[in-house]
Amino acid sequence: MNQDYIKPNPWSLIEEGFDKERVKSSESLFSIGNGAMGQRANFEEHYSGETFQGSYIAGVYYPDKTRVGWWKNGYPEYFAKVLNAPNWIAVNVHINGQTLDLNSCKKVVGFSRELNMKEGWYKRSFMATLPNDVEVQVNATRFLSLDLDELGAIKYELQVLNSDAEVKMTPYLDSGITNEDSNWDDKFWNTTKRTSIGNRAFIEAHTMKTNFATCTFMDASAEVNGKNIKAKEVENTEFKVGCEFQYSLKKGETISLTKFGGYIVSRNHKVAELTDVAINILDKALELGFDRLLEKQKDAWASVWEMSDITIEGDVKAQQGIRFNIFQLNQTYLGKDSRLNIGPKGFTGEKYGGSTYWDTEAYCLPFYMATKNQKVAWSLLEYRYNHLEKAIENARKLGFTNGAALYPMVTMNGEECHNEWEITFEEIHRNGAIAFAIFNYYRFTGDYSYIPEMGLEVLIGIARFWHQRANYSAKKKKYVILGVTGPNEYENNVNNNWYTNYLAKWCIKYTLEQLQKVKDGYPVDYDRIIAHTKLTSDETELWDEVATNMFFPYSKKHEIFLQQDGFLDKELIKVDDLDKSDRPINQKWSWDRILRSPYIKQADILQGFYLFEDNFSKEELEKHFDFYEPFTVHESSLSPCLHSIQAAKLGRMEQAYKFYLRTSRLDLDDYNKEVEEGLHITSMAGTWMSIVEGFGGMRVLDDKLCFNPQIPKQWKSYSFKVNFRNRIIKVNVSEKETAFELNGHEEVSIRVNGERVVLIPNQKVVA
Repeated sequence: MNQDYIKPNPWSLIEEGFDKERVKSSESLFSIGNGAMGQRANFEEHYSGETFQGSYIAGVYYPDKTRVGWWKNGYPEYFAKVLNAPNWIAVNVHINGQTLDLNSCKKVVGFSRELNMKEGWYKRSFMATLPNDVEVQVNATRFLSLDLDELGAIKYELQVLNSDAEVKMTPYLDSGITNEDSNWDDKFWNTTKRTSIGNRAFIEAHTMKTNFATCTFMDASAEVNGKNIKAKEVENTEFKVGCEFQYSLKKGETISLTKFGGYIVSRNHKVAELTDVAINILDKALELGFDRLLEKQKDAWASVWEMSDITIEGDVKAQQGIRFNIFQLNQTYLGKDSRLNIGPKGFTGEKYGGSTYWDTEAYCLPFYMATKNQKVAWSLLEYRYNHLEKAIENARKLGFTNGAALYPMVTMNGEECHNEWEITFEEIHRNGAIAFAIFNYYRFTGDYSYIPEMGLEVLIGIARFWHQRANYSAKKKKYVILGVTGPNEYENNVNNNWYTNYLAKWCIKYTLEQLQKVKDGYPVDYDRIIAHTKLTSDETELWDEVATNMFFPYSKKHEIFLQQDGFLDKELIKVDDLDKSDRPINQKWSWDRILRSPYIKQADILQGFYLFEDNFSKEELEKHFDFYEPFTVHESSLSPCLHSIQAAKLGRMEQAYKFYLRTSRLDLDDYNKEVEEGLHITSMAGTWMSIVEGFGGMRVLDDKLCFNPQIPKQWKSYSFKVNFRNRIIKVNVSEKETAFELNGHEEVSIRVNGERVVLIPNQKVVA
C-alpha cells in the first residue's frame, strides 16, 4: 500500500494532521532549495522525535575514507559525501520554562504544512498544548531566495491562546551536526570562530580534508504589537551561537520572529572576507525585509514556471506530480555554475553522496535543454570536459593507456569515488551516456561549437577506452566486452551486455565521424586536438575494426537481442507470476537470488532502443518491449519513465499512463518505501520526458522538430513549452486537436504526425 496523505492539489503539497511516523518522509517531500543550497523540512523548534536533520551547500563535500572488507586494487580511496552543513534555521522556544517540542506536547491539532511550488515557499502551522497546559498557535514560513542564493528567510509567529505566558525565543546557529551515513564517524567540520553581535551571529567553519571554508550566518528580530523587542546575547557554546528574545505575552498576543540566514562559501569568495560578505547579505535582506523578499521570490519562480510549466487538465494527481518533479529539478540546479551538477537526491538527503552520476547526461540534459537556454546545457557538458584529465587518470589506475578515459560512476571533482566493485568498475556504460549527451546537445540546439572547442577531446578519450576494453574472441570471430554490469544492476559481471556493446560501437563510429567533420570545418581546432592527443590514423583504423566487428548476443528463437550472453539460461518466470510477498525483491531476496533471477531493475536493452530509436523499427521495439517488460520490476527510479515513453510510441496509452503516474508520483506516493532518505531528483527529469517525448511524441529528426501527440483518456488536455534553438514553442494537446504557438520573430517549420506544419510568430496554428 502506497502512502496517500499528500492532498491532491495542482500547485501545492499539503499535509494535514500531525503523525510522528510521517515526519521523516515529509522532511524529504517538503524540502526546499535554490540551486546553491537546500534543506530538508526540519522543524525550526526543537524536536525530540525521529528526524533526519539536513541542510546542504552545493559543491561542499567530504572524502569519507572507503570502508570495505576486502580491498581490491583500483578501489577509490574515498566515497565523497555531501555534508550536512551547520544548521541556521533553529529556534528554541520556551513557554513558562517549558520547551516547545511537538514530540512531547499533550495535544497537537490543526497541524498542516504546505509547499507552494508556484511561489517557492514552505509554510507550517499548528496548535499545541504543552505539558504545562499552555496552548499556543504557531505559523512558520520560510524560503530560500532565488535572487540572493546565499540567503534564506524565516518568519516564525507564536500566539498564546489560553493564558498569559513568559515566552523565550532563542534563534541560533549550530555547527555541531553530523551526517547520518558516515563510514567511520569522522568529524567532518572544524569550527574555528563564533561571533555574536547583538541579534546577529556568525560561525566560521571549514570541512576536514577538503578544507571548504564557510560562514554560516543569521540575523534575528522579534516584535509584539508592532514594537521591536531587544535581543539579548546568549552564551556561546562550543558549536552554538545565537541570541534571545524574552517577552511576557498576554493571552491572545502574538510574537513574530524574523530570521535571515544562510551560507557564504570559499568556493565563491575569499576566505578572509566570508563574514564581511555575510554582513553585506544581511544588510540587503534587512533593507528589503521579509515581505519584499517573498514578493521577489514569487516573481523569480513565476519566471521559472513561465518556461518550464506543464499543465494537465482533468487529472489533479497527475498535475501535482509533474509540477512537483519540475519544481524539485529547478530547486536543485539552475545552471548558474558549471562547477556544479545534479545529484540523484539533490538537496533532500545524503544517499548517493550528492554526487554526479550518468543520470545527468541520460535523463537531465533533455529537460534543461528544452526548458532553459542552451547555456545551461552547455554548462553540464563543460563540467565533463573540465574533468577529462581526471577521467584519463581514472582509466590509468585500472590499467588503460594512451589517454583512454573512463568517466567516474560517481564523482564530485572528476575522481571516481564509488567503491562497490560491480558498479564502479563494471558499469562502464556511463562513458557512452556522456558521448551521447554531446550528440544530443548538437542535435537539439544546432550548436556545433562545443565539439571542436571541447567535445572532440572527450570523445577521443572515450573511444580509446572502448577500443582497449573490448577484446577479440577467436571463437566468435568478433570483438566482445566481458565482465560488465549494464543499467540493469540486477545482473553483475556478465559478458556482452547488449546495451554496453552497442554504446561502444556507436561511440567509436560517432567519434570517427566528428574527427572528419572537425578536420574539414575547423582545421585550427583539429590540429590543436591532434597535437594534444597524439592521435594517428593507425589508431583510428583499429578503433573502426573493433566497432565494425562488435558482437551482439541474439536469439533466433525469440527474434530479439539478448540482454547478455546468459540471459536465456535463467528460469524465465514473469513478474506477474511472482508472489506479492516477494516484492520488492531488493528488500526481500538475497543478492545471490536476485543475480540468478531474470528480473530487471530498470530498462537495459530498452534503454538502448530509447537512445537510438532511429536505428530500429517500431516492430523491433514492440518485440523487445513485449519480451523484456514482463521481467522488469522497476525497482530503479529511472525505469518507469522510459517504459512510459516507449509504451506511448507503441500506441499503448493506458500502459504509458500507468508508467507515467508511477514516475511522476514515485516520491509523493512513496512507491519504493524509501522517501524518508530523500527524493529521486534525476528521475524527475524522466517524468518530464514521459509527457514531452512520450505523450507529446517530441523528437528531432533530420534537423526538424517533430511531434506525434497523443493524450491519455484520463486527461482533457495538456500543454508544455520547449525552447528549440532559441524559439519558444508552446504545444497544447486536447482530445480534439493539437495547437501550437510560436514566440519569436521568424516562422519555423516543424513536422506533426509526419506532415509539415509552418508556425507563424504569435499565431495559433492547429495541426
